[in-house]
Amino acid sequence: MTITHLVTHSGGFHADELLSSVILTRLFPDAEILRTRDDAWITPGAGKIIYDVGRDYDADALIFDHHQRPNPLREDGQPFSSFGLVWHHYGRDYLRSLNVPDVDLEEIHASFDKGFVLPIDLMDNGVMNQSEAGPMLSALTLPALIESLKPVFDDTDEGADDRAFLTALPIARAFIEASIARKAAKRRAKAMVMAAIEKAGDSKILDLEMGMPFRSAVEEAGADHLLYVITPRGDDWTLGCIRVGNDTFENRADLPEAWAGLTDDALEAASGVKGAKFCHNGRFIAVANSREAIVALADLAVRNAENG
Repeated sequence: MTITHLVTHSGGFHADELLSSVILTRLFPDAEILRTRDDAWITPGAGKIIYDVGRDYDADALIFDHHQRPNPLREDGQPFSSFGLVWHHYGRDYLRSLNVPDVDLEEIHASFDKGFVLPIDLMDNGVMNQSEAGPMLSALTLPALIESLKPVFDDTDEGADDRAFLTALPIARAFIEASIARKAAKRRAKAMVMAAIEKAGDSKILDLEMGMPFRSAVEEAGADHLLYVITPRGDDWTLGCIRVGNDTFENRADLPEAWAGLTDDALEAASGVKGAKFCHNGRFIAVANSREAIVALADLAVRNAENG
């Protein structure tokens, strides 16, 4: 069946139907978004996908609302919003449209559902409140930011809600696509880091060909012996520490105390390494102007760590 219309409700909009529209407009780019409460349009029929309106959930009939009773629930009993329903049925196709490899599809689908879609579902259903983010951050949650794109109360121009909806759509799209891109990139990085860990063997230094997320791969590989990571950065090279865990700034081993806060000649003198440029006062990163210099700093750091 050719989809000609993507039908959702008119008036003020919320995160769930706006984010649903991001998914559906990519999969059905020739379909027209129609925002209405007209009974004829919000009743299932040929060529229509109906969402967040219609008081029914029937995937075969292409209607995805969640306001009816009983409302649709996930397997764990948590409620869907229209976004969750649309993601459940169309999310994998959406990921394929973004060229996510099939081997990563299920993991990224589940990760995005848990970390992005589910919070929208829970907030839209009143199960979770934006204020749970804290008084300073509640206004910066994605649903709150989307709400801020709605017309102000005294903008009574005809079509103001629809114009605001269409203005908000590419903004919402950017958030979704950036999140998916980062998850896909993390999967690519994992493969590269795993190869680098294998190459490192018993060395305490992880040597990466570029900056990339590496902590989760190091943990998954059980590479507890690794203390430092080397990466290029522009014309320079960096030596970074590996943290004990995601919820702490504590490192497996700090850089030598004698290097803390030093730059250029002072750091060269303290380390004995020509080309050493900078060591952060927090002793979690150092910079050198060549690979040879950063490897020398790394070797010194390992010896310092081993000697206590």
